[in-house]
Amino acid sequence: MQRKTLLDSECPIALSLERVGEWWSLLIMRDALQGLSRFDDFSRSLDISPNMLTRRLNALVDAGLLERRAYSVKPLRHEYVPTERGRDLKGVLFALIAWGNRHFSQDEVSVQVVDRATGRTLQPMMVDVVESRVVPWDECELVHGPGASQGMRERLGRMKKVQD
Repeated sequence: MQRKTLLDSECPIALSLERVGEWWSLLIMRDALQGLSRFDDFSRSLDISPNMLTRRLNALVDAGLLERRAYSVKPLRHEYVPTERGRDLKGVLFALIAWGNRHFSQDEVSVQVVDRATGRTLQPMMVDVVESRVVPWDECELVHGPGASQGMRERLGRMKKVQD
């Protein structure tokens, strides 16, 4: 059975999942954002089969999240370095860490996101960049953007009516 593609979707979540929705992809990006860059390092960290790792690395390069760079000519070896697009995924991973800690930690958390200067635990949030203020999640809503199709405008309109 062939997997459906989400590349034609206008939903940003669907478009993002098309690139990183496979769980190995997020784990590879986690490791790359923590400084791993070589095939053998990813393989050891993740205990992933070489074929799967090759497929996932190629997909992440094709999606523009990692850049492949040769670090050895004989034999030819590559390292994988996050691109700007890949580095921007850090916020998503930090949000997943906070969500996982809140809802799935067995006892005490094993990993947390902290402020380097203070060591205090941080939580994901939305910020109004014009006014530099935190906007609580329950005060946020989804609205159509300027590029939304009529179908998306109607869908978001229906969702808003259900919420009201």
